[in-house]
Amino acid sequence: MMSISERKLSQTLRCAVLMLALTLPAAPAFSQNPGAEADRDPFFGVNRLIFQANEYIDNLLLRPLAVGYTDYVPPPVQTGVANFFGNIDDLNTFTNNLLQWKIPEAISDCGRILINTTAGVGGLIDVASGLGLEKHNEDFGQTLGVWGLDSGPYIVLPVFGASSTRDALGLFVDSLLNPIYHIEDDATRVSIYGMERLEWRTGLLPTESLIVGDRYLFLREAHFQQREFEIKDGALDDPFGDF
Repeated sequence: MMSISERKLSQTLRCAVLMLALTLPAAPAFSQNPGAEADRDPFFGVNRLIFQANEYIDNLLLRPLAVGYTDYVPPPVQTGVANFFGNIDDLNTFTNNLLQWKIPEAISDCGRILINTTAGVGGLIDVASGLGLEKHNEDFGQTLGVWGLDSGPYIVLPVFGASSTRDALGLFVDSLLNPIYHIEDDATRVSIYGMERLEWRTGLLPTESLIVGDRYLFLREAHFQQREFEIKDGALDDPFGDF
């Protein structure tokens, strides 16, 4: 959903979030939810089952496709695909920056959309970044968080993976704002969605070696930390306080 250089930056962020999760003690696979986490993950049993189903599908289909895509598709094509979906994502980011009253960022997003859609040949070329218009990443889940809505219980969504009740609602709203959703031809819409998901999965490949211990618990903690990081625009609380 972004250029190669921006994808590397996004991957670095993911790595940083996962490295934060490494500070948590490695946990064994629990057959039931630890008591201290019961409030945050009350659907532990169902979440585990969906997580296992997602893992099966990923190992069977998504990951092999992502590896093949990375290894055999020429980098310029990968860049064009990433830029195309990044341009679509800018529409959603623009809307959510407006809702969060981040006017300068929204103006920049609008400029990116206009420039990349026209001079960038429908978004295949990221001209705007070269002109100094920074890419932002906002979604409606983040907007709800900025508005003060708590994340709510942790849930694992089929295919989409780690989420929360707040972020699941945000994902639903974001999907309605996505122009792909409004393509009338079913085959075309599903194909584009599939390509978008493949591009997303490809971006996760470099972070896989960082996952240690119980994958479910690790990814759950990584999700909460990453969402806090995104909602606060990187301004995480100082763990040392006034020490």
